[in-house]
Amino acid sequence: MHKGCAITVGELGEFGVIQRISGRLTQGAAVLLGPGDDAAILRAPDGRVVVSTDLLVEGRHFRRDWSGGYDIGRKAAAQNLADIAAMGADPTALVVGLGLPPDAAADWLDALTDGFRDECDLVGATVAGGDVTRSEIVVLGVTALGDLGGRPPVTRSGARPGDVVAVAGRLGHAAAGLALLTAGAGAGAPELRELPEAHRRPRPPYACGPRAALLGATAMLDVSDGLLQDLGHVAEASGVAVALDAAALPVAEVLAAAAGELGADPLEWVLTGGDDHALAATFPPAVRLPPEWTVIGEVEQGQGVRVDGQVRAVGGWDHFRE
Repeated sequence: MHKGCAITVGELGEFGVIQRISGRLTQGAAVLLGPGDDAAILRAPDGRVVVSTDLLVEGRHFRRDWSGGYDIGRKAAAQNLADIAAMGADPTALVVGLGLPPDAAADWLDALTDGFRDECDLVGATVAGGDVTRSEIVVLGVTALGDLGGRPPVTRSGARPGDVVAVAGRLGHAAAGLALLTAGAGAGAPELRELPEAHRRPRPPYACGPRAALLGATAMLDVSDGLLQDLGHVAEASGVAVALDAAALPVAEVLAAAAGELGADPLEWVLTGGDDHALAATFPPAVRLPPEWTVIGEVEQGQGVRVDGQVRAVGGWDHFRE
């Protein structure tokens, strides 16, 4: 390597990469044995372990010319931690499989690791282990684990007619940000800057998940593929219909501004945009919801999802749909 050149992961080698990652991670209280052995060992105080896994592929879920390593780490951690919160559980750890091109800069790897660490720190979780391999593009396989703390899990199948439907967190921001990045629009507009950032780095309302379980939520999930599509999963699993009130949906002013820039409908981003990882849940009507939750509709007899009484095209994200 020439003096002054950035070191690459290929020059570090497999075990150098592992040591570099491990040296930047903190270990939470749930970890009894962290990186460095054949497997990690975690505490499971509840006696049950909540597990979810996601795969992120460069060019499909993120672009390195749009997002730095730090943002990619935050995003990869966030979408997995949100799945645990959506079950009403507290996230405890992540296990990460990482495929890297040999010419990836070690500094980029450091930023990726820091992104994972800092997102985990928000919920008291940690990266407890994983694996690395050579790949032509960056690939991240992330498994999240969580603890229910004695609470029953909140699944998709518990919604009942008469329940209210509510959301916590942002909707449509990541989709609007992706639209702006794709169009190359609004890059210099300070009032729109938060939208591309929302695409690069979601902000799930983690604490709202376990709190919703304590409030008596009957069904819950995180909005990863679009509100209509994801509530459709609740409707199908619960054998009910979901009726949404368009006027109650949270359409932020910044979405309207971006829609004006692109000639788009901001409500469409709210209804079909994914990757914000907001939480959507159903609650018995007598439950008094805290201000983090916005009621957007109700559960009825029937099937499917309607907006103002009309069936809408689901839209949303599908990995195998063009």
